[in-house]
Amino acid sequence: MAPALGQIFPPNPTFVEKDMPDLTGKVIIVTGATSGVGFNTASILYSKNATVYIAARSVDKARTAINEIQTSAEGAHSRGRLSFLQLDLSDLASIKESANRFLEQEDRLDILIHNAGVMTPPAGSKTITGHDLEMGTNCLGPFLFNKLLLPLIQRTAATAPAGSVRVVWLSSMLASFAATGGIIFDDESDSPKVLSDAMQNYMESKVGNMFIAKEMAKRYGGDGILSLSVHPGLMRTELQRHNSAIQSTVMGWIFKGPRYGAYSELFAALSPEVTEEKNGAYIIPWGRFGPIPCHLQKALVSKRDGGTGTAERFWAWCEKETAPYL
Repeated sequence: MAPALGQIFPPNPTFVEKDMPDLTGKVIIVTGATSGVGFNTASILYSKNATVYIAARSVDKARTAINEIQTSAEGAHSRGRLSFLQLDLSDLASIKESANRFLEQEDRLDILIHNAGVMTPPAGSKTITGHDLEMGTNCLGPFLFNKLLLPLIQRTAATAPAGSVRVVWLSSMLASFAATGGIIFDDESDSPKVLSDAMQNYMESKVGNMFIAKEMAKRYGGDGILSLSVHPGLMRTELQRHNSAIQSTVMGWIFKGPRYGAYSELFAALSPEVTEEKNGAYIIPWGRFGPIPCHLQKALVSKRDGGTGTAERFWAWCEKETAPYL
């Protein structure tokens, strides 16, 4: 209970704007950056002179976000660049085109922040390719986008300062409340089960983000890439747009503004405390190293090493489901 309370009522952030480095020459993608945490993350990165791509579905929302950032007091004097990259994570067939558009424009990618997500949509919601909307949008879409950009990330890491090339995956403290083992597989289909409760599906998808982050760290840490998962914190954002009025009222009493969540993401993306030895770490609000929930620890360990191998199994499922769209 104590670790959970520490995430609900965290101490003040210690890695904020004044602590962040100049990012001139750095190229960064933030998905879902038209509002909330992603918007604040992109705004801070731009204020530090980075080239920032706002990857999102809506052209109009992205243009509005870019204009707001550029004309804000924070962004008014930036020497960076803001660009829009159209990306629909619920449509696997469209993601390769989005990745290719980016690859045509840039010859490096220093930081990729998988911020976009969906939470508790109407029951039975599916992606365009027929997957559960939460698992598809929160895990499969980002996994495919990441894989398509991976060669460029690897090339960037080969010449960048050690530990500076990072991939950040948005998880949640709600992963702590997922079923034992994190993700329940259907042995017949060898796929994660779609549960009757949308919140349970959301929890599983956030466990999935944690699994992907850890597996990526294992597989690509040798290439100089740091991969971390982040619980950004309890905040008021558009992610709760499907919540009931009662849920929204209760959350309003506890939740912070999205700028705080940006501090969590940016600790993972920029903090010098995140070293190669911390690869695969789980970051908690508002920028601290947190413990992996106990009931997920064995899932992160392979069967060869005495664990359940569930994280490896989930990675393999993501590979299988996204392979037709490479």
